[in-house]
Amino acid sequence: MFKEDWTVLRQVEVSFEEKKSLFICNIKRIKNEEEAMDFINSIKEKYKDATHNVYAYITNNGISMRYSDDGEPQGTAGPPVLEVLKRENLNDVAVVVTRYFGGILLGAGGLVRAYSASCKQGVDAAGKVKRKMGTKFSMIVDYEKYGKINYYLQSKNIKILDVEYMENIRIQGVCLKEEFEKIHSDIIEIMGGNDIIKVTDNNLVFVDEAERIMEVQE
Repeated sequence: MFKEDWTVLRQVEVSFEEKKSLFICNIKRIKNEEEAMDFINSIKEKYKDATHNVYAYITNNGISMRYSDDGEPQGTAGPPVLEVLKRENLNDVAVVVTRYFGGILLGAGGLVRAYSASCKQGVDAAGKVKRKMGTKFSMIVDYEKYGKINYYLQSKNIKILDVEYMENIRIQGVCLKEEFEKIHSDIIEIMGGNDIIKVTDNNLVFVDEAERIMEVQE
């Protein structure tokens, strides 16, 4: 069980060469084992001419883990990839490291280092984020007050989802649930006691190490 719920922000593909062998890492955020295997099988089909398609995934808060060496010497490929995910405290992540053999044997230690490095390169490129509970809200502001409201929103950890310019201005945003009460109070004060903010939903959000909201989970 993870103390904090970390995952990856985006799906990426990165590659590097080690002694003429090409290593290609594909990494993706997934929701369950079925989605993990769908992703893994799609990469295996994409690179069906590769020498090896090694994979690992973690989901269900670390309860469900699986890996495959895919023909590499036992323990030299799948386990090192899985260990990188565990060391990075990642959950709901699937990785496939594809290898095109370049003719030079790497040895057991070389394979472990290469597969570990490929997975770490993928994690770094995908970006680590933490899931927290967020509060979605909307508000309708007149043009006269919009400048003050917009300045306030930009100064806080609030992700603006949409702005509609009509007779008045409709703003949709999301903030961390733990910060909503203070934000709500501040906006009422800016509006001279007029409560214009309305909660529309509660969603999981993805935040970086600085607690900035990067994405909303639908």
